Amino acid sequence: MSRQDTLWAWTATAQAEAVRSGKTSAVELIDSHLERIAEVNPQMNAVTQLLAEQAREAAARTDRRRASGEDLGPLAGVPFTVKETTAIEGVPTTLGATRFRNLVAPADAPPVARLRAAGAIPIGHSNMPTLVLAGMHTRSELFGDTLNPWDRSRTPGGTSGGDGVAVATGMAALGLGNDSGGSVRIPASFCGVAGLKPTTGRFPADHRVLGPADPGLASQLLVTDGPLARSVDDLRLAYETLAGTDPRDPRAVPVPLYGEPLPGPLKVAVVADPGGHGVHPTVRAAVFAAADALRDAGYDVREVADVPRLDEALEAYGRITVTEFAPAWPAVRQLLGDGGDRYIQMAMEKTPPVSAAELIELTGTWLGIRRSWAEFLDEYPLVLGPVFTEPPVEPGLESHDEAGRVRVAGAMRLCSVTSFVGVPAVAVPTGVDDGLPSGVQVIGRAFREDLCLAAGREIEARLGTLTPIDPRL
Repeated sequence: MSRQDTLWAWTATAQAEAVRSGKTSAVELIDSHLERIAEVNPQMNAVTQLLAEQAREAAARTDRRRASGEDLGPLAGVPFTVKETTAIEGVPTTLGATRFRNLVAPADAPPVARLRAAGAIPIGHSNMPTLVLAGMHTRSELFGDTLNPWDRSRTPGGTSGGDGVAVATGMAALGLGNDSGGSVRIPASFCGVAGLKPTTGRFPADHRVLGPADPGLASQLLVTDGPLARSVDDLRLAYETLAGTDPRDPRAVPVPLYGEPLPGPLKVAVVADPGGHGVHPTVRAAVFAAADALRDAGYDVREVADVPRLDEALEAYGRITVTEFAPAWPAVRQLLGDGGDRYIQMAMEKTPPVSAAELIELTGTWLGIRRSWAEFLDEYPLVLGPVFTEPPVEPGLESHDEAGRVRVAGAMRLCSVTSFVGVPAVAVPTGVDDGLPSGVQVIGRAFREDLCLAAGREIEARLGTLTPIDPRL
């Protein structure tokens, strides 16, 4: 059987169409992915808790519904992985920590429930750094390291690295991660797939872990759940499914999926080196290849000096998050395992907590930076730039020493500032350089994910997709 005939290699869109039409059964589709997981996951260590029987049972229910003539959802039978941060009913939500290995979720988190309602089937949890705090590399105390399928000497990124690897290698058609500074976009870029960080408030979520207490303001506003997929069309399908309101999340707002058409040609600001801190030649080349693709598609592509207030935003981001997190740090660091506290500890030593008065002032700075970005995006509805200003780095570089931490934090700077501002971004591959995938992100106005997805699709149409791939070990 050729790769094209292998069910796990199909796009999510094609898989769902095949199940709805009866071309294949949902059980056959799930079994194909379970076979792929058995073949690939022992090498990659991306899927942490395999839900084989639950997935088969859900697939059988889907097939019975089709046989009885019921309409199936837009993601009928499509398997997806779920980051260990996010609840699947009846399954432990471990956050990669030994302490939480038996923390069984009483209900699906809102995005899992939405994907299920559309017909998709969770096939397993996926790996992440312990408590999402141990670093950018996907290594957890409970499950160990996840490898990059392109080159095991390079990190797959994180913190949604398990999902990036699972999608890239065909273990799942979709991955459900989350992003507060690049945690969907970086593994998408490092693994050669597409990823969406939505506008704050676009997707409902529930990030409570231990009981009814909600996280603090920074965590509420910075963390957004987001999908990973092998094509932008699949990403769009997940976007349409995940958006909307939910009573469990009062932050989610009922904004239309697709905004009013803008007069064209649409202006795109190209920023290859955000902040002027340096960018690797291959990353710069990827940005300009994507710029050429958009120019060819009819966009008004213009290189600009920089994005607004980048360094100021990064400093405010760091001070606000460290201050909010500091009271819990003595207890939390005990949960991170051997060496798992190094990344955050170095950050806290460099950026100590501020006073209450300073924190209040910083919240004003935050609003001012968001206003500056809104004004910038009023002139340029889209921004094209790097996801990470270097090719994929070695695993755990950010936790080795202060130089490594600074290097990684600097490389992800455009991801961090766009999370801080709360605007949407789509990561899309651009090609392969020296055996490693390259990619860019398209950033847009608040609640204009549709513009980002449309531009990402034009880049993909001209530069191609890179996955699924077999692990290159």
